[in-house]
Amino acid sequence: MERFLGGRRAALQEHIQRRQEVHVVMGNEACDLDSTVSALALAYFLAKTSVPPKAAFIPVLNIPRADFALRTETTFLLREHSIPDSSLIFRDEIDLAGLHRAGLLSLTLVDHHVLPSTDAALEEAVVDVLDHRPLEREWAPSCQLTVELVGSCATLVTERIAQGPPGVLDRTTAALLHGTILLDSVNLSPAAGKVTPRDVLCVSLLESRFPELPPHDSIYGALQAAKFDVSGLTTEQMLRKDLKTVSGDEQVLAISGVYMDIELFLRRPGLLQDLETFCQTRGYSVLVAMTVSFNDCYEPTRQLAVYSQHEALRSTVCRALEEATTPALHLQALPSPWPCISAYAQGNTLASRKKVLPILRAALGGGPGTAAGPEEEAAPPPTPMNSLVEESPLAQAVPPVCPQAVLERVSRMAAEQPDSDK
Repeated sequence: MERFLGGRRAALQEHIQRRQEVHVVMGNEACDLDSTVSALALAYFLAKTSVPPKAAFIPVLNIPRADFALRTETTFLLREHSIPDSSLIFRDEIDLAGLHRAGLLSLTLVDHHVLPSTDAALEEAVVDVLDHRPLEREWAPSCQLTVELVGSCATLVTERIAQGPPGVLDRTTAALLHGTILLDSVNLSPAAGKVTPRDVLCVSLLESRFPELPPHDSIYGALQAAKFDVSGLTTEQMLRKDLKTVSGDEQVLAISGVYMDIELFLRRPGLLQDLETFCQTRGYSVLVAMTVSFNDCYEPTRQLAVYSQHEALRSTVCRALEEATTPALHLQALPSPWPCISAYAQGNTLASRKKVLPILRAALGGGPGTAAGPEEEAAPPPTPMNSLVEESPLAQAVPPVCPQAVLERVSRMAAEQPDSDK
């Protein structure tokens, strides 16, 4: 896998120069771990099994390279398996429309099967689809279609690889698929409502072929910790990591999921300048930061910060949040070091951002609705969620700890009790 990815950029350029087929495997615009790993693993499999391999098989991450740092669980897992960012190709580094116009593009979609309107012209190039959402549109009979309601698209990729020639699956690819299925299925927990028997079977298959794969709790805990690790992000990146917007008649409000205690967030160096720049650059009149943090018992705490330089607008939004009844947020005012920021503790920890969005929309006058952010599906059903900002069974789960520390701790425990996982 590592050698394959390292040669993709050169292969792409060579095929363009020779006017030979470029077969792109691409996930959805959220570019979460499932989309990324599914694209990498399937492209690798196709390159190893296509006879003769006339096309250059190129996995493409469907975000700009500048946004990759925001996908902290993905950067963590790839780093753990020695896959450098430099070996990856991002959406802003390949001209898919130009390749299609030149008649060179074949396209496989993973973890989605409906292209956005901006990519509508690329539909003609789609030859294969693997997705785990209900089918929303029909494809031509010539398009190979695999749409199954499983917990993770990586499960479908694992099944495709398992049906292929023996010996193609290597340890790195297996480890990437293994961790992704565990994360998407909430560690194979039936109570979470994400896992299916096929997910369980694929995890077992990967473990049977590579017994040295880490225990479930080890890799799942490390990936969840990495998802909430924002220690290396700037304020701007932190706000963009999990961002959605609501439009009113003349105003646009942004709401960001922020994974830290609100007091720490409000005292970040240069915060006010960062907030002002963030909002002015994107045309936001109001910014709501919905923070999630954990106490020593790993119980989540929700807090809100409302920022705007427009005092009347900030007051309108705050009043709507304070007086909301469907649901009631049970807000308690917190001290704020800045007059342009109002801060609250949110007593109703079950009121996720999904439930707060209609309150904010109404406060702005009931505009056209929510605009999709980098981790939001434009239409239901959503990808299985692992974010505490959204409604998720993980609301009693993972504390913000160092992912590397999780792996090291579990490895140490395994060494002390070698028979515990058998």
